[in-house]
Amino acid sequence: MLSLSVVVIDDDASQRNILSGFLVKAGCSVISCENGTQCIDKVRKQYVDVVITDFRMPGMDGLEVLKKVKDINPEIQVILMTAYGTVEDAVEAMKNGAWDYLSKPVDLDELELKLKKVADHNSLVKENQLLKSQIKSESIITNFIYKSESIEEVLNLVARVSDSNASVLIQGESGTGKEMIAKAIHQASPRKDKPFVAVNCAAIPETLFESELFGHEKGAFTGAHQRTKGRFEIAEGGTIFLDEVADIPLQFQVKLLRVIQEREFQRLGSPQIIKSDIRILSATNKNMQKLVEEEMFRADLFFRLNVIPITIPPLRKRREDIPELVEYFIKKHSRINRRDVSAISTEGLDVLLKYDYPGNVRELENIIERAVILARNQVITRDDLPIFSAVSSSLTLNESMPARVEHLEKILIAEAMQNAHGVQTKAAELLGISERVLRYKLGKYEIS
Repeated sequence: MLSLSVVVIDDDASQRNILSGFLVKAGCSVISCENGTQCIDKVRKQYVDVVITDFRMPGMDGLEVLKKVKDINPEIQVILMTAYGTVEDAVEAMKNGAWDYLSKPVDLDELELKLKKVADHNSLVKENQLLKSQIKSESIITNFIYKSESIEEVLNLVARVSDSNASVLIQGESGTGKEMIAKAIHQASPRKDKPFVAVNCAAIPETLFESELFGHEKGAFTGAHQRTKGRFEIAEGGTIFLDEVADIPLQFQVKLLRVIQEREFQRLGSPQIIKSDIRILSATNKNMQKLVEEEMFRADLFFRLNVIPITIPPLRKRREDIPELVEYFIKKHSRINRRDVSAISTEGLDVLLKYDYPGNVRELENIIERAVILARNQVITRDDLPIFSAVSSSLTLNESMPARVEHLEKILIAEAMQNAHGVQTKAAELLGISERVLRYKLGKYEIS
C-alpha cells in the first residue's frame, strides 16, 4: 500500500474521479483540484508528497504548476500527464524538475509504479537529511579562519567545554557561524563518532514540533502512515543542535524542559518511555534574557539551556579577520567555480574593510563568490564589487539607518535573484536566509 499525500489536477472531472478513486484504493490520501490555482492554495496550506497534473489546462498550465509548486517546496514531486505526449513537453518538464511524465490515457499500473518510486525516494531522502548533519572528521582550526583575539577566546572556550555533557547556548547575529561552533564542540567531544543532528526550530510548523522532535506512531494524527523516529531518537548517543531555539513555541517548551531534566521522552501517540542520552546545544540571534522578561520564553528552560553561554562577535567588531577570510574565500570559490582569480586589489580590500556586514561572515562569502565569478582578471578590483559603488552613489548621509539598511537589502535581494535566474530557493541560499524570509522581502520591496 502507498502512503502518500497526493494532489490530482485535471479540468476533466471524470478523469479526476478515476485517478482519485484509484489512488485512494492504493492507500493514498487524495486532494482533487480542477485547476492549478486550487492546487497552489492547497500546497501552501498543507504538506503533500506528490502533485499529479494535466499538462494542458485553461489558465495555469502544468508547467506553470510545476514551477510554482517547486518554489513553495522543492521536495514535492510533480508528475505531468498529457494527451499530446510530445517530446518537447517532456524535455521541458524534466528540465524544470518534474519527477516523471505520463501519457493519456494514463496506465494505472504505470502510475502506481512511479508513485512507489517516489515513496521509496522520500523515505531515503528524509533519513539522509536527518543524518547528513553528521560531519566528517575535521579539526577546529580548518573550520575557522581568524586572526582576532575575540575568536581565539571563543575557540578556547569551545575546547574547554567540549569534553563535558553541559548544555551550551551559542549566541550571535545571523551569519556569524553558530552552527560551525556547535559542530566544533561535537567534533571535539567524546560523542564525535555519534550523530550530530541539527534542527532549525524556526522552520518547523508549530503543530509539528512534538512529532518532528520526538517522533510519532502510526495513526497518531491524520497523515501519520507509519512509525517515524524523531530528531532526539536519531541523535541518540550524540548531539542535537537546536538552531533558532528562541522560536520554540511556548506550549512545547515545557515538554522540552522535561526531556532535559528526566532524560526521557515519548513518541506522539505512544505510552512507551524512551530513555535519551544526548547532549543539547542551542543557538539564537535573539536577546533571550529579554524574551524571558517578556514571558515569551520559559525562564526555567532558558537556565537549563544556558549552562555555558558562548557569544560570537559580529564581523564588524573583528575587522582584522576580514583579510584572512577574503583570501580563504577567493581560493575556495575560484576552485569551485573554475576561475583563475588569486587576489584582491588594495582598493577592493579597503572597501571590504569599511563595510559593516549586517549578514556577517555569510554575507562576506557571498560577496566574494560573486566577485570571483564576475572578475575580469586574476585580481578582484573595486569595480568587481558593484554593490558597494551602487550603495555609495545612491545613499546620502542625510538618510536614516533603517533607510540605508532597506536600500542595501533591495540591492542584495535583486542581485541574488538575478544570479539565481529567478529561482527563489537558490537566491535564499546565496543570501543566507530562509526561502520564507525571502518571499516576505520580495513582496515588501515589490521585487519581481
